[in-house]
Amino acid sequence: MPANSINKFRHSEHSEESLFAYCSATAQKEPMQERLQKIIARAGIASRRHAELLITSGQVSVNGHVVTELGTKADPDKDRIVAAGKPVQSNERQVYLLLNKPPEVVGAMADPEGRKTLRHCLRGLPERVYPVGNLEYAASGLVFLTNDGDLAAKMLKDWDHVDQLYQIKVKGMLTMPDLERLGKEIGAHMKIVRQPDATRGRAANYWYEVSIRAAKMETMRRTLMKERHPIEKLKRIGLGPLSVEGIPRGRYRLLDKKEVEDFRHIKKSPPKNIAPKPSPAKPKL
Repeated sequence: MPANSINKFRHSEHSEESLFAYCSATAQKEPMQERLQKIIARAGIASRRHAELLITSGQVSVNGHVVTELGTKADPDKDRIVAAGKPVQSNERQVYLLLNKPPEVVGAMADPEGRKTLRHCLRGLPERVYPVGNLEYAASGLVFLTNDGDLAAKMLKDWDHVDQLYQIKVKGMLTMPDLERLGKEIGAHMKIVRQPDATRGRAANYWYEVSIRAAKMETMRRTLMKERHPIEKLKRIGLGPLSVEGIPRGRYRLLDKKEVEDFRHIKKSPPKNIAPKPSPAKPKL
């Protein structure tokens, strides 16, 4: 890609159409042009959102020219791209993995307070990967990580609508009518599970399984607190079609091609325990 074409188009309300027309006209010469943030994210240097910040803050260059405009495109096979001082390699393999996060580990790759992060659980993995979604510091369980910027962006866009499966430990005990009532109020499906820490046939605080969407998590916390059954422990055991089963705490496993495709084509789940609105009656003629 010629250096003088890097900044040919400025970001405007017509930038999408202009860039598309430009790339279509030069398709034979530059068939591999892609947006810089997409190239950087796919290389595993940063998430797509972070890559956009790197571009706008002047930390990305193409063929020695600093680029600050979103929408700029380049050819990862022909152009020399540097982001945050690191050369962007176009041949890094894409990896997808599940990690069983221990509690009291930050659900990110770095922490300004110096606490343990997901990076401590990924020693030996040569690729740079990033978590999709969030799992709070005190919680444990399933975290999905990848260096596939396209899939990460898609999942983050739909994150609040993806079914997630949790085991929660609450203060005290909820009855079956409680579970049904609270499930309807929260917008989740709740059921009791076998108690792992029961003593003499009865536990002081009980575990429950909850199928819920991320958008409803804070509602569940507030509701259970109001009911005087605050959440004491939280463990994510499922994310869409993926399960934490068989992964020891603090370890990870790579996904196979079928699992990746199933996850890639995951559909948004409808709200739970909410009756559909009846269709308006047709007037009689």
